[in-house]
Amino acid sequence: MSKITNILVCGVGGQGVMTATEILAEAAISLGFDLKKTEVAGMSQRGGVVTSHLRFGTVVLSPQILPGEADLLVGFEAAEALRWGHMLRPGGVALVNVGRIVPPVVNIGLFDYPADPVAEMRALGLTVHAFDATSLAVELGNIRLGNTVMLGASSDRLPFPAEVLRDAVLARFGTRKPDLVEANRAAFELGRRAVAGEALAA
Repeated sequence: MSKITNILVCGVGGQGVMTATEILAEAAISLGFDLKKTEVAGMSQRGGVVTSHLRFGTVVLSPQILPGEADLLVGFEAAEALRWGHMLRPGGVALVNVGRIVPPVVNIGLFDYPADPVAEMRALGLTVHAFDATSLAVELGNIRLGNTVMLGASSDRLPFPAEVLRDAVLARFGTRKPDLVEANRAAFELGRRAVAGEALAA
């Protein structure tokens, strides 16, 4: 527990970025880690940019992750993952949902959407595991399960067992929406398998 783990979660409004970060935090706190986190939400209710910084370890003084220091980048949206790729440390890993959500700034012509954000990230020398979390959630019957798919994908890249994060997910939804417990369990396992399969194929 001496090392600080830095996780940056990014996406657009409505994808559950902040909820996912809260669950990651709950899992870390349950094991006794000191923890700091911070969020930035730009017009999050309208598809704007959402980022969350999460840092945990023995003693954590600041919530802010500096460029080049993130151990894990969890990109709920591929273009946003590309935009935040500079935050990864050498040897860090990006987990990227390739399900495309085009933000309003693209729709009104202020910015162009990258042709292939994942390819651009890999061209920069970043280690990227990409999969379609959105489609997996839709297969389970609820697109909002995408954040749980992403948490499942993250679970084997944390300094504690995947079951700790899974239990935090189930506790969150078991309290608020008991009927979604099994769906979230399935989404979590789909995320684990998706990123494992993508890593083997890479």
